[in-house]
Amino acid sequence: MKKFIFIALIFSVSLSCKQKQEKVADIKPLTIAEKIANAHGFENWKHVTSIHFTFNVDKDSIHFERTWTWNTKTSDVLAINKKDTISYNRAKIDSTLTSVDSAFINDKYWLLVPFQLVWDKGLSISEPIKEIAPISKTEMSKITLTYSAEGGYTPGDAYDIYYGNDYLIKEWIFRKGNSNEPSMITTFENYKDFNGIKIALDHKKADTNWNLNFTNIKIELDQD
Repeated sequence: MKKFIFIALIFSVSLSCKQKQEKVADIKPLTIAEKIANAHGFENWKHVTSIHFTFNVDKDSIHFERTWTWNTKTSDVLAINKKDTISYNRAKIDSTLTSVDSAFINDKYWLLVPFQLVWDKGLSISEPIKEIAPISKTEMSKITLTYSAEGGYTPGDAYDIYYGNDYLIKEWIFRKGNSNEPSMITTFENYKDFNGIKIALDHKKADTNWNLNFTNIKIELDQD
């Protein structure tokens, strides 16, 4: 009887170890896109129900802005600028809404680019390398995003993203149509936390009085 109990105990321990090993094997390592997204609070995104923000561009004394409210669960969007207030649903876009929706996609991309790394389809992401960042001139990790030549409002574009050891994005290079020469280079700075979502409020160019920035940010969460 003691021998039977001993054998059963060994079998139980062996089975438990095997189950633990299988669970570990089932856990896939995070991709670099997931690490960057999570560093910016992506794990909290499932609780977000709406985002309100104003997209601004300031160059010298010139100011441009447009304001958005996006219901992330229903895809309803409210667009407000100096000329119009437009309400639409992203699942029901026709030719009359292409221009406003294109503007929304652009502004949302700037706001939530870390999350676009895991959201976007038709996107290839390079392996990370170490490289000197173009504005700060400090060594950072870099990945390159390349979009498919088909689909979307700006197909074929590429972005070189520079991030720190904390996986927060610090700078990027936009290359329209995957050209060799930069189309735009800006910083990601002045990070603030909005209900667990980290957003860079300022994006500045070097050696110029130009700043793409966000104000009036409000992120609402579900009550569960």
